[in-house]
Amino acid sequence: MRCAIYARVSTLDQTPENQLAELRQYAGARGWTSTEYVDRGVSGAKDRRPALDQLVADAKRRKLDVLLCWRLDRLGRNLRHLVVLLEELRSVGVAFVSLNEGIDATTPAGKLQLHVLAALAEFERERIRERVHAGLARARAQGTRLGRPRKGTARIVVPGGSVRAAASIWGVSKSTAARWLAAGRAPVDGTNPVDGAAAFATDCSEIQMAR
Repeated sequence: MRCAIYARVSTLDQTPENQLAELRQYAGARGWTSTEYVDRGVSGAKDRRPALDQLVADAKRRKLDVLLCWRLDRLGRNLRHLVVLLEELRSVGVAFVSLNEGIDATTPAGKLQLHVLAALAEFERERIRERVHAGLARARAQGTRLGRPRKGTARIVVPGGSVRAAASIWGVSKSTAARWLAAGRAPVDGTNPVDGAAAFATDCSEIQMAR
């Protein structure tokens, strides 16, 4: 079988050799041909890990049959991430072995263990959702307004108090001045703005004038 050996250390002053030595010995004892993927100085909390990302890419190209790691916490950020990752690998035909936990998904008993992990991850996800909903309900009961704050309508100062006067001051046509005002793009200090807005059907009575 084509085996992917994965090891990770969180800091550059640590070495993955202790992990790799045991993993190489195990893979050799089972007669597997191994390829090593090692993340050095990469925290387990990080979303992106170069070696692990490459491992997943190779698995999707059907280059691997089994993933072998030293311990579960070397592989997954948390239980949910671990289950999602292993399910993704399982879908492309890659089994999983964790040396220290004794999980071997190439056997029926190992597959059962992974199902238990998946159930625990689902339980954790539901508990988080319940806590979120309870927090939102409590905030509503306390009168807290949820969601983004509403933005008020911006007021635009129209030189001269009319579109015609503004057009004269800005040196543009009345329709252009009305379009700028409707788009909220009134020029500053008498300079002409870049007119990149689409033309608006303008009703001068709807423009807020500041006298």
